[in-house]
Amino acid sequence: MEKIYLDHASAMPIDSRVYKFAEPYLLNVGNPSSLYEFGQEAKDAIEKSRIKIVDLINAENEKTIIFTGSATESNNIAIRGTAYRNINEGKEVLSSAIEHISVINPMKDLQKNGWTYNSIPVDKYGIIDLSKLKKIITKKTIVTSIMYANNEIGTIEPIKEISKIVHDEGKYLHVDATAAAGRIPIDVQKDGIDLLTLSSNDLYGPRGAGVLYIKPGVKIQSIMPGGGQERGLRSGTENIFAIAGMGEAAKIAKNEMNAESKRLITIRDKLISEITKMDETYLTGHQKQRLPHHASFRFSHIEGESILLNMDMYGIQIATGSACSSKTLEPSHVLLAIGLKHEEAHGSMVITLGRSNKINQVQKIVKAVNETVIRLRKLSPLIK
Repeated sequence: MEKIYLDHASAMPIDSRVYKFAEPYLLNVGNPSSLYEFGQEAKDAIEKSRIKIVDLINAENEKTIIFTGSATESNNIAIRGTAYRNINEGKEVLSSAIEHISVINPMKDLQKNGWTYNSIPVDKYGIIDLSKLKKIITKKTIVTSIMYANNEIGTIEPIKEISKIVHDEGKYLHVDATAAAGRIPIDVQKDGIDLLTLSSNDLYGPRGAGVLYIKPGVKIQSIMPGGGQERGLRSGTENIFAIAGMGEAAKIAKNEMNAESKRLITIRDKLISEITKMDETYLTGHQKQRLPHHASFRFSHIEGESILLNMDMYGIQIATGSACSSKTLEPSHVLLAIGLKHEEAHGSMVITLGRSNKINQVQKIVKAVNETVIRLRKLSPLIK
């Protein structure tokens, strides 16, 4: 049976070209902090990778790039480190209602320790309500965190407009670009971004590496004291293999982005067109202002985890924003934020395409979705 992987937002396979490039660093025993040859070879690999990340997001220079262990760690440093460093200027933090949990939970943690945490509502497509942002943000809002694009519904946010409001009314803008990087162009200077999060695994790189971009002049402090690596902001011996691989993955993504995005849009749009022909089937997120590899749906009267398990029997791996997938008893907070009822949010399916997907797979995917939905609706106690 042909396996079709459609969950690239959850995890991407490491690109074979990236693995080939980074494999020698698995055997490098040098610590980048050491002065002897092996150590300097490791340090050189890190610095070369840093330059490749700069090129991907058009950062000012390599000093703005801090390597971490994951996007979650980058988000925590950005939010907590900036909030604590600027505590004398205010104790307010702000995020959209559809941020990743690794943004929301650090802000809730700050709230427990005396900060004010507010959430910005979104419309039915998941786009930030700019008028509400203007009303909520204040001069005491130290960090406002808005993702570049949502990993669950694919909607791309108007970052430039958001940046202007944040800098007119608040202080720093943090952007989680994990879902967007490598798929749409990102320019931190033109977009007016102060802090930006990237993930290696979401660029077809090795797991175990992330990046935090910090604009020159932004005041931030370490939240994990140690040996002082990465400009003293992220202590701990660096993962050379993952960092070298992330840099190469960023280079490939930058070079191939335009052609790959056009290719995936063709597949995405065909899937959306065919799947939404089914009765009581709806696209979630924005029709056009969405990531090129992203198609997300909801189906009335059935559960997302049942869709996932049934599709797996066809050899097709998809994702869902329902309870079992999120390890909680609640449906996706993203789907609730765009106005869906609890019973509507439970019937979600998320397809995220990648380099292994081809247009000739569409027919098999659509057939599997149709048969799955028909089968589950016949069994559903929600249909009278």
